[in-house]
Amino acid sequence: MSYSKTKSTKRFDFTINRNYTSKKAGSNLVTIATRPEDGRYSFGSSEIRMTVKEATALQGFLNTTLPIDNSNII
Repeated sequence: MSYSKTKSTKRFDFTINRNYTSKKAGSNLVTIATRPEDGRYSFGSSEIRMTVKEATALQGFLNTTLPIDNSNII
């Protein structure tokens, strides 16, 4: 069973590809890619690829570090 989802914002493209039955390397990846924009983040495009396990660790870090209540954002 495969799952793929993409979300794009003005500055980033987020992609997740999962294959629940495959044990091959690279079959469960999360990608964060910058979208070229003059003067912001990149002059071309940059990409970070991580496993779903690594992305889950990043998610846990962000969930505990970033406030859930947006009233605390400066």
